[in-house]
Amino acid sequence: MKNGSLTSTILGLMLTLILLSSGLATFAIINLSYSLGDARAINASGSLRMQSYRLMFYANSGSDEAEQKIEEFEKTLYSEALKRSTVWYSPNALAEQYQLVIDKWQLMKSYIQDENSRLYAASLKDFVDTIDLLVLETEQHAAFKLKMLAASQIFGLGLMLFIAFLAVRFTKNKVVKPLKQMMDSANTISKGNFDIQMPRTEYVELTSLSHALESTAKELSALYCDLESQVEDKTLALTRANNELTLLYDNLVILHSGILDIKTLKKVLNQLSKHEPNTFLRLVIAQDKEDKQVIETDIGWPHTPSNQIQYPLIFEDYKLGYLEVISEAPNHPLFGNFAIMIARSIVIFNAGEQKQQLALMEERGVIARELHDSLGQILSFLKIQVNLLSKGLDSACRSPRVEGQIAEINEGVNTAYVQLRELLSTFRLTMSDPNLSHALEVMLEQLRSQSKLSISLDYTLPLQLLGAHQHIHVLQLTREATLNAIKHSQAKHIKIVCFKSSESDVTISISDDGVGIEKLKERDQHFGIGIMHERASRLSGIVEFGSNDEGGTTVTLTFPPQQKPA
Repeated sequence: MKNGSLTSTILGLMLTLILLSSGLATFAIINLSYSLGDARAINASGSLRMQSYRLMFYANSGSDEAEQKIEEFEKTLYSEALKRSTVWYSPNALAEQYQLVIDKWQLMKSYIQDENSRLYAASLKDFVDTIDLLVLETEQHAAFKLKMLAASQIFGLGLMLFIAFLAVRFTKNKVVKPLKQMMDSANTISKGNFDIQMPRTEYVELTSLSHALESTAKELSALYCDLESQVEDKTLALTRANNELTLLYDNLVILHSGILDIKTLKKVLNQLSKHEPNTFLRLVIAQDKEDKQVIETDIGWPHTPSNQIQYPLIFEDYKLGYLEVISEAPNHPLFGNFAIMIARSIVIFNAGEQKQQLALMEERGVIARELHDSLGQILSFLKIQVNLLSKGLDSACRSPRVEGQIAEINEGVNTAYVQLRELLSTFRLTMSDPNLSHALEVMLEQLRSQSKLSISLDYTLPLQLLGAHQHIHVLQLTREATLNAIKHSQAKHIKIVCFKSSESDVTISISDDGVGIEKLKERDQHFGIGIMHERASRLSGIVEFGSNDEGGTTVTLTFPPQQKPA
């Protein structure tokens, strides 16, 4: 449908009403203007009747007064009021009647001028009847014009009312209803509902307004949906961030609530795996030349991994390994923060372990000083006194039995002094580094400087496998076994191997190529063997002594990692 203009339509209706009312007013004015002389014409024609009767008295007088009356009669007869009976808009019957009156007047005038009153009197009734017919025609013509005026006004008023009715109906159907629908749509939009149905009209203005409102509703709907989507996305992001923070906090509590062992690391790794489904995770801890400690989640690690992503375990200057991830949509911030948290926890745990080791070493140093200052001095004094006693005995007092007892006392004092020195050496053993591999290297380097034997270390234990108290006992037991091999095995080479023999055990072996286990058993009551058994029991493990196939002895310590001391 071709759109029209509402303003043009309304303007057309207004112009129609204006033209109709103007036409009616113009017609009424013209009608009234043509009716202005009707009353005078009726009065003038009535006056002719009266004057006709008066002239009958002057018909036979012959006086000048008769001529005067004739002039008055003609003045009235030919007046402008009666001459209007002959104009173009006057009916023919009126014009003919007026002309008939004039013609009969000429006859009546001749009777008066001839002073023939008898003929004038005889013709007077017919003349007056003719004048009455003129009055009647004049009145009918005036009444006709008034009827036309009334009919035109009634018709015009009815037509105007009809047009006004059409205009109101048109306005209601074509303007008010669409505008009301638009107002309802606007109210609907204000309530947040943008699913509206706009009215369809054939007018440009309303169509433009409808299209504008509909376009605005669509834009608002799109904007509202976009804002809802953004709010939903932000809510999801905040919820996810909150869940991630909760996960990191809970795992941080777990990491710092006890011993940072493999079990603890696996627990937090499993929690991260539950938070990120369809993701493979594993923790690889490696430092310096130590073997990698790989901790996997309960779901395992694929046999043919691909697209791995590594998040380094770095905290300050410490590089401790990496967190390895396989995921189609990796959560980089979460994995990166998790790796930083693990690295930080390991560094803090190592620092705590180091402090614990330093405290133990300081305590042992204090004990060593006390032993040196007390028992050491007493044993030295006893050794001097035994020597003085041996030299001070005269020959009368000497006997084989006395000499034997003095020799036993001297040997006992020497043995006690040697044991004290060994004990002091053990107590003075220090660890300045929480790394057991480094501590073993430092200890073996001191022993290498005291012997010509070749001593090698093969250390493949992961960094976080052993606790601080275990470091101390392993270091001391290894030193004890190595010292025994240096002193008693007559070996040329000593090899120390530290490795994880199973999922639940750690093995430390000290092998030499010396005289073998039989010579060692002869010295089974030596104080060092007992100390090693005692240290093994403190590690919840066992120490065993065996022969090598190529000769020599192997001391094997087997114990579970990360166990509290008995």
